[in-house]
Amino acid sequence: MINEAGRYHRAEERDFNVLVCGVPNVGKSSLINAIRHRYLRAGKATRVGAKAGVTRSLLEKIRVCDEPLTYILDSPGILSPNVKSIEVGMRLALCATLQDHLVGEDIIADYLLYWLNKNSRFEYVEKFGLTEPTDDIQEMLVKIAINEKKVQKIRTTEGGYKYKPNLLAAASLVIKAFRTGELGKVMLDNDFLDADQTHYRTVCS
Repeated sequence: MINEAGRYHRAEERDFNVLVCGVPNVGKSSLINAIRHRYLRAGKATRVGAKAGVTRSLLEKIRVCDEPLTYILDSPGILSPNVKSIEVGMRLALCATLQDHLVGEDIIADYLLYWLNKNSRFEYVEKFGLTEPTDDIQEMLVKIAINEKKVQKIRTTEGGYKYKPNLLAAASLVIKAFRTGELGKVMLDNDFLDADQTHYRTVCS
């Protein structure tokens, strides 16, 4: 049936069509742009961004090579709705696979601080001008907000205004520092990999 259907007859077609798909924010669009630049010396053909949801629909075919003639289709990220644990969910959020506002920037920053302390990664102390490591995310965000002059103006019940540290803005700075590598190279899943290797050695012994 397929062989007889006209739309499947591509014997005379000389082009190739490839669909790129995967979880959100892993670099699908960046990969397409890199391939296009390498083989066509052309500029970006699809938008990229450091957060999930930049590509919202299946885009038009993007020509990435002339010999052979090849087109790639970019697609929105696909993620299983069943995240098996809070730990996995928070790591996905840290990598911007989930949109920050859906989880909460302060919650993501709190998990990051927990993970860094647990793994003895204290680069954040120097990065944010702290005197020592801390496990108090509120205290840390207040200090960062003050140091970075991140404040918010709030109207009082008396009709005046007061200023307070903008903790969400400070949390966003912490998350950005992690994602841009300012807190060092980090492998969030080392513990999972170690567990798999231990299981493998147990099975093989």
